[in-house]
Amino acid sequence: QVQLIESGGGLVQAGGSLRLSCAASGRTLSSYSMGWFRQAPGLEREFVAAISSNGGLTNYKDSVKGRFTISRDNAKNTAYLSMNSLKPEDTAVYYCAAAIPRGSAYYTQSRAYGYWGQGTQVTVSS
Repeated sequence: QVQLIESGGGLVQAGGSLRLSCAASGRTLSSYSMGWFRQAPGLEREFVAAISSNGGLTNYKDSVKGRFTISRDNAKNTAYLSMNSLKPEDTAVYYCAAAIPRGSAYYTQSRAYGYWGQGTQVTVSS
């Protein structure tokens, strides 16, 4: 099994930037496709970004395209979510997740992911 730990969240003003990290242990991250999800109070968890196991394919929620970048460093067993031009509506708990992929697939549905981190809070003030 793989264990995931997120870090890098915090409080930032609108227009600011943060980079979230997702460190994996227990298994090599290169075996997994990775995703980032978020959940705001009172709302369902939603897809933010995904990346294939080799990093060659990515996918984003429409509202974050051009502002967020998902990446991974398999040598460091870490995935990242770089967030720029943050908006108050980006405020949420952000979770990273790992899925055992079929080939070079990535996944946008949370049910595809079997492993989750504990989450890190991102708060964007207006």
